Amino acid sequence: MGYPIIDVGNLLAPRGAGTMLSMLIVGKLVEKTDPRILILLGLLFIAFSLRQMSLFTDEVSGRTIVISGFLQGIGLGCVFVPLSALTFATLGPKVRTEATPLYNLIRNLGSSLGVSVVITMLSQHSQTNHEGLSTFIEPGNLGLRLFSEKGNIDVQSDIGIFLLNGMVNKQAVLLAYLQDFRFMMWLTLCSIPLLFLFKVPDKEVALI
Repeated sequence: MGYPIIDVGNLLAPRGAGTMLSMLIVGKLVEKTDPRILILLGLLFIAFSLRQMSLFTDEVSGRTIVISGFLQGIGLGCVFVPLSALTFATLGPKVRTEATPLYNLIRNLGSSLGVSVVITMLSQHSQTNHEGLSTFIEPGNLGLRLFSEKGNIDVQSDIGIFLLNGMVNKQAVLLAYLQDFRFMMWLTLCSIPLLFLFKVPDKEVALI
């Protein structure tokens, strides 16, 4: 999209700010509210932000990126704190020392697996999309012919073919990202019923 590195950092920073803000607020609410409600709220925030991201184009504004990232950060903060609280709330103090590294190990394994799946899907979708979009690059394509006649590209030269392939590849990768965002959105929504598996203790939930 042509953003300088510094601008990319500025666009992504609101996500961290949203996470920090929501964790501070949720940390005070988790002892007074059913943690499952907070997790549900967080999942809905995440799903909504992913829905916005699945509609991105290569001309998306920085404002849209900031808003979706901030909302996603809020959702992540709403999930992390109560999830940790529910994980340790039903455990006795004697086993919490062993449970902490096990919890972190499972979370890290899950994160690594999720990243691997998403990156694999991105690679596969990029190739599939490139193959599909390439079928439109043929002499009978009116749009391509008009584009060439205006002097924007010479499809008869090697450089023109190279540039045309780059344009197709750019759109194929962008579409692959949108497909990944849509997949993560549905995965987030499908995880909501799992909240009913959590057991909320009668005693006050304590954060560790």
